[in-house]
Amino acid sequence: MELTPRAARRLAAGALLLVAGYQAVFGGEYSAFGLLGLRDQAAERRAHLADTRRQVDSLRAVARRLERDDAAVEKIAREQFGMIGPGETLYRFVRVDSAGPPRAPAPAATP
Repeated sequence: MELTPRAARRLAAGALLLVAGYQAVFGGEYSAFGLLGLRDQAAERRAHLADTRRQVDSLRAVARRLERDDAAVEKIAREQFGMIGPGETLYRFVRVDSAGPPRAPAPAATP
C-alpha cells in the first residue's frame, strides 16, 4: 500500500505534533513537570520572604524602642552583659553540686 502525498503530509504533521507534545510535557528545562516544580519553589520562596519581612519589622520595632527608652537599654545591659550602676555592688551566686562542697586535693606523698 502506497501513501498519497496528502496522506504522507498528514502522517508527517501528526508525527510532528506528537513529538512536539512529548517535548512540551516531558522534555527540556521548561517541561510541564519542571514548571510545576518551579511553581512550588516560588511559593516556598514567597513564604520565606514573608517570614524575613516579619523578622525585619520586629527588629526595627526593637531598635526604635532602644533608641527612645533608656530603661530598656538598662535592662538589656544588666541582664545580658551583667553591668551595674554607679554605687551598686554585684553579688553572684554560684550553684554548688548536690554532692557537697568541693574538696581540697589530697597532699602529694613525700619520699
